[in-house]
Amino acid sequence: MKSSTILVIDFEFTMPEGKYRPQNFFPEIIEAGVVKAANHQVIDTFSSYVKPKKFPKLTRRCKTFLNITQEQVDQGITFATLIEKLKALDSKQDSVIITWGNTDMRVLKQNCIFNHISFPFKGEMRDLSMEYKNFFGDKTLTNLWKAAEEYGDSGMGKQHKALDDAMTTYKLFQLVERDKQYLGKPKPTTIGDRIDLSKVFPQAT
Repeated sequence: MKSSTILVIDFEFTMPEGKYRPQNFFPEIIEAGVVKAANHQVIDTFSSYVKPKKFPKLTRRCKTFLNITQEQVDQGITFATLIEKLKALDSKQDSVIITWGNTDMRVLKQNCIFNHISFPFKGEMRDLSMEYKNFFGDKTLTNLWKAAEEYGDSGMGKQHKALDDAMTTYKLFQLVERDKQYLGKPKPTTIGDRIDLSKVFPQAT
C-alpha cells in the first residue's frame, strides 16, 4: 500500500419512488460515514447527514429503505461543507480511499460536477467488493453485510447507516488484507524438505 493512512467511505443517496426516475434525476448524497485509520488503528471517524440540492424532498421509498427522516436530512450539512470535511480528513491528499463497490465515488464525482466543486481526493482508490470477489473467486459481487457473514462475522451496527457500513467495510478490509498476507507467504519448509531421507533410511535390497 502506498500510504499508511486509509479513508474508508460510505455514502447513502436519494432514490426515486419507483423504477421510473423523474426527468433529470440523479442520486445525491444524503448521509456520509468515514473511518480514518493508520497503522491498523482507527484514528478518526466522521458521520453526518447532507442536504440534497436538486431533489430536496425525500421519497417515501428512500425514507423507508434507509430508515431516515426528512427532518434529519433538512438539518444536515451542505454538500460544500461535506467536501471541506473530506479534504480535512485527507489533508496530505495521499490517503488510500476504500469503498465497498464503485458507486460511492461515482456519485461523489457526479455531485461535485453538479455543485461546481473539485473532486476532493487524489490518492489511490480501491473497490474492496471487487477485491473480495477476485480473492475468493466469486462470479458476482457480494453484498457488504453478506460478505461479513461469509467471514463468520456480523456487520457493525445497522445496515444502510453510513458510518456503520464504513466500519463494517474497514473490518472486512482488515480481514482480507490479513488473509492475503497469509496466503502470500510461502509454506514453511518441512524436515523432509531439508533432509534427504533416502540417505538416512537406505532402501532394502
